[in-house]
Amino acid sequence: MSSESGVEVKKVFIGAGCNRIVNNVSWGASGLVSFGAQNAVAIFCPKSAQILTTLPGHKAVVNCTHWLPSSKFAFKAKELERHYLLSGDADGAIILWELSLVDGKWRHVLQVPQSHKKGVTCITGIMISQTEAMFASTSSDGIASLWELVFPSTNGGDSKISCLDSFSVGSKSMVALSLAELPGNNGQIVLAMGGLDNKVHLYCGERTGKLVHACELKAHTDWIRSLDFSLPISINGKSDSIFLVSSSQDKGIRIWKTELLGPTSSGHGIYRKEEMSLSSYMKGPMFVAGSSTFQISLESLLIGHEDWVYSVEWQPPLVAYTEGFGYYQPLSILSASMDKTMMIWQPEKTSGIWMNVVTVGELSHCALGFYGGHWSPNGDSILAHGYGGSFHLWKNVGDDNWMPQKVPSGHFASVTDIAWGRSGDYVLSVSHDQTTRIYAPWNTEDSCQDEEIWHEIARPQIHGHDINCVTVIQGKGNHRFVSGAEEKVARVFEAPLSFLKTLNNTSLQKSCSSEDIQLDVKILGANMSALGLSQKPIYVQAVHEIPERNGIDDLDTLEKIPDAVPTVFTEPPIEDQLAWHTLWPESHKLYGHGNELFSLCCDHKGELVASSCKAQSATVAEIWLWEIGSWKAVGQLQSHSLTVTKMEFSHDDRFLLTVSRDRQFSVFTITRTGTGDVSYNLLARQEGHKRIIWSCSWNPHGYEFATGSRDKTVKIWAVERASSVRLLTTLPPLASSVTALSWVGLHDRRNDGLLAIGMENGLIELWSLSYKRADDGSIAAPGLAASLFVRVDPFLCHVSAVNRLAWRKKSEDGTNMQLASCGVDNCVRVFDVTVS
Repeated sequence: MSSESGVEVKKVFIGAGCNRIVNNVSWGASGLVSFGAQNAVAIFCPKSAQILTTLPGHKAVVNCTHWLPSSKFAFKAKELERHYLLSGDADGAIILWELSLVDGKWRHVLQVPQSHKKGVTCITGIMISQTEAMFASTSSDGIASLWELVFPSTNGGDSKISCLDSFSVGSKSMVALSLAELPGNNGQIVLAMGGLDNKVHLYCGERTGKLVHACELKAHTDWIRSLDFSLPISINGKSDSIFLVSSSQDKGIRIWKTELLGPTSSGHGIYRKEEMSLSSYMKGPMFVAGSSTFQISLESLLIGHEDWVYSVEWQPPLVAYTEGFGYYQPLSILSASMDKTMMIWQPEKTSGIWMNVVTVGELSHCALGFYGGHWSPNGDSILAHGYGGSFHLWKNVGDDNWMPQKVPSGHFASVTDIAWGRSGDYVLSVSHDQTTRIYAPWNTEDSCQDEEIWHEIARPQIHGHDINCVTVIQGKGNHRFVSGAEEKVARVFEAPLSFLKTLNNTSLQKSCSSEDIQLDVKILGANMSALGLSQKPIYVQAVHEIPERNGIDDLDTLEKIPDAVPTVFTEPPIEDQLAWHTLWPESHKLYGHGNELFSLCCDHKGELVASSCKAQSATVAEIWLWEIGSWKAVGQLQSHSLTVTKMEFSHDDRFLLTVSRDRQFSVFTITRTGTGDVSYNLLARQEGHKRIIWSCSWNPHGYEFATGSRDKTVKIWAVERASSVRLLTTLPPLASSVTALSWVGLHDRRNDGLLAIGMENGLIELWSLSYKRADDGSIAAPGLAASLFVRVDPFLCHVSAVNRLAWRKKSEDGTNMQLASCGVDNCVRVFDVTVS
């Protein structure tokens, strides 16, 4: 994305976790997977394991997504140039998106009118033809709706939507839906619905008319969680049966056969006599749809999961023109359960009894089960999304040998802070999902040279409290960071040897080996703590003591947490490895604050760390200074009366700038004596804005700084003659509250700068700042010129408040830079910014 100002902004990486909601994920016929990440609809490509984009538009958490055509209709979608996606949120809004396959561009088509009053729980749809689809939606307000969608036949045309029917399903809401055309080519459709009353309800009717309640299927003993119709299945050369699979919190899966008996005449059906077989042992109700009669029978009961079965899905039909009707529906079902496993079920060839033929899953302590499982369009891959916001992908590499594959990963709650690694080769992020994660570009011989492929390479901290802030310690020595959480303690972490070697493997040049692989690092990794607090080191010489864990007793229990096995990775790790074998040991705890930690920063020399906590009074709002190395408290700075929200040291560490909820900013002078003692003085404190000041940032080449506030303004100030602060300029009012700022120098000239501004609406703007200096170093008249360089494309930006922005320079001349950002939408983003 470029602008006339000569700045080009390109997306490099998006990291995000999946909302922990059951119907949240959909795998489309396009080969792409959609999922909700807080208010955003995220799209990822399983082939590259990268999130391609996030779609802005929802005002509430995205509950469900559904592709048109979905993977079930991939055999019909070969000629389509445009694919569509439906997404529903917790406010009841449903949005239709269009993807052009030619250029990969997305378009917000429309918001479904008269949408639900409460959260959408499920969306299901079918393709009637290349330009016509139907979909059904349910909501926790007890309303189910059926819609018709007509897509434009030419580029640029309008999609038309109409509500065919809307009806109440009672006080117990429905959470599972499946829609299908009834066999017999009579234009009849059937909608299966299940939810909190433990029954499967079938409604049928014509494609254009109202639905009538056909029958109820009573067999499950707990909530229905998932339903899926097959396409018509050929039995004895006739395709007059469709199968419905249902799963429940009663841990069971049931397969129901809906068979066309024949046309009705004078109210009596024409029945074909057939012998009762084991595979059709229980006849169910009959119903009439149009001029045809259908018989439902319970085909099979599948028992194998040990916990709630959250999803079941038929394998997508395969193209097979020899069948006579263009496709072949495989008899294969995928189920996903809270017992941390997915299973594939198929009928045995001789007896026809359905058996579990494949089981895959996660055996780590941290995967608390799967919320859903999905087939790829060609049936060679299966995807699960889990309680930890994570994806798990397996691919059939031949002979039912299912191997784990790389997938995108990220936080599943608000990302509160980010920092670049000391040498800029990775991004560290912390979140309210109680984890710290490290993302880095992973260069391989087969990757394109002009494109960085980023992955999560480590999860240094898995904690028992929401994490609010982090700072990477600068200066020489090992990689270290300090994090602060919803507790009164700051914790210091040090990189273990396994991480240093893994980091070396991410680069083809091995450029960081001399600096990072230190021979004196004796710690290989860390073990998870029982309560999710202190992570204990695993020492290099103790590696041989780690027992082989392949016996039956090694299955984790609540009483015993198995040992971690610190690993050096030669390719990007998958979820199970990240969550278990990439922890960093905790080296120190910093006690002193009276409340939960809120903000942290480190100086540029790597000598001091400043910390602040949540505060309602001046005594609690003091800022603590810690000496790096000894980790002694060397100062308590008092100035503010409420929470200090952001702090930053000036480029030469002479000044510490702090901003607060009390609408004031403070500038402290920090001096180090020859004996190593630290002295500090309050140079200036003044009310800078009319509302909370959320962020601040120093000019990297001078003593100017920016402050950003909830009052939608950014102000630029200057420290003059090291004795006073004066206002240089106020930027024009912005569209939303300012929540993040980061200033970077351009072209290594101290008189030019680029200020990145992140806002509460998720958008990011880049402003150019330029000025002339007088001989004494102060800014000369006419002062500072500020102009908007570029508004970053909303499809690249966050969809909720930006929490933090951080620059790093890629080139010496300052024309190639990277901007990292994090936000409330669970996303970590990295942009390439090129200034010509």
